[in-house]
Amino acid sequence: MGQPNRSHLEASLSDAVRFPYWLDRPIRPAERDPLDGPTQSDLTIIGGGYSGLWTALCAKERDPQREVVLLEASRVGGAASGRNGGFCASSITHGDDNGRSRWPEEATLLEALGHKNLDELVATVERYGIDADLHRSGELTVATQTYQLEDLQVAERDSRSHLSFLDREQIQQEVHSPTYLGARFDSSCVILDPAKLAWGLGEVCERLGVRIVEHTPVVGLSRAGTSMAVETPYGTISSRQVAIATNAYPSPLKRVRPYIVPVYDYALVTEPLTPEQQDSIGWANHQGIGDSANQFHYYRRTEDGRILWGGYDAIYNFGGRVDHKHMDRDRTFRLLAQHFFETFPQLEGLRFSHRWGGAIDTCSRFCAFFGTAHRGDVAYAVGYTGLGVGATRFGAQVMLDLLDGETTERTNTEMVRSKPVPFPPEPLAWMGITATRHSLARADRSEGHRNLWLRTLDRLGLGFDS
Repeated sequence: MGQPNRSHLEASLSDAVRFPYWLDRPIRPAERDPLDGPTQSDLTIIGGGYSGLWTALCAKERDPQREVVLLEASRVGGAASGRNGGFCASSITHGDDNGRSRWPEEATLLEALGHKNLDELVATVERYGIDADLHRSGELTVATQTYQLEDLQVAERDSRSHLSFLDREQIQQEVHSPTYLGARFDSSCVILDPAKLAWGLGEVCERLGVRIVEHTPVVGLSRAGTSMAVETPYGTISSRQVAIATNAYPSPLKRVRPYIVPVYDYALVTEPLTPEQQDSIGWANHQGIGDSANQFHYYRRTEDGRILWGGYDAIYNFGGRVDHKHMDRDRTFRLLAQHFFETFPQLEGLRFSHRWGGAIDTCSRFCAFFGTAHRGDVAYAVGYTGLGVGATRFGAQVMLDLLDGETTERTNTEMVRSKPVPFPPEPLAWMGITATRHSLARADRSEGHRNLWLRTLDRLGLGFDS
């Protein structure tokens, strides 16, 4: 199939706003004030994304009398929680295959905990009337190369009843792309508006009595007698307990930092499709879609008739800093636009309204890890690696279990009790991640064949992905 004309690609991107589509809407809530002086709390939460918001909400549900303060350095939902694709999966292990390979004896339990967590998440959204445009429309993982079909087949005896296989004719009936050869459908995945979920969670937290302050970075965390001192530029919070939900941003706990690297992901959103354009692609059931390559795309339709198209490049920048300048990468945007029109050539002439990028908190095992510090008065959950829309709620419950000193089905799992392998210092981290990215790209060009470097990482239980 021929590549789209370069001038057409440039034209499609020429008017795109360099800002996340989800956050560029008049429905975004007004900014909250920063902290206005020293205060006290029972629980202080550092971070106003999904992880922090779910922790605050669940903490109040467990104990309505608990005084909870949530600190956000920028704006609630203004980072990864407000700019992701809106895929809310049942898996808490970044996919069943990842969980089964790392904890085979716990795989069935972890999958059950994931489905329970997703059901409870949906029930919470409905109970509090959060308008997050939530649909249980499922996700299609499509094969665009013949060798990918085998991995998508669902065995007749597979216990995961939420999975089914679609052949070429069946997938073409669902979504019209000349690149699709087959697909696996996961009916458990929820598609939602990520920013509206974050904003709605914030509103519910405040309704339950949580104090949320924005534009209040944490500059220090230390013990002060029987309490924790959470230092900010506007005063210190004396808190009995602390939950850290900073994800890709540097943790106040330095011991956690070697386990995380910020990897940058990029996305485009189109202008609204015309009725004729919508008919040309089908996609009436609004499933989320991802392809099967190591460097994969994820894409979905929006409520106002656009297509969000992201993924493929996963960029690690030397030094591992979270920096606003990394959010804009024209080379990647052009590549994404090219791939979009290769997948949907019938949409040639469509333009993109928004383009953006942002950091994902990546760890070497591809799913969250957990822990405590300061005699159990501080808990953290971090490392979701881009699949945290649903899993952060599970992580919030784990943090609260740990802070409350409770032994639960969650905290008893090896997944919660173990840690990933930390990343080496620079320049080794950059060299290793760069070598892995190049090897994965080569595998995609070589019918999935993994070279010695990738096979070695597989044996060590390490990984890197787009």
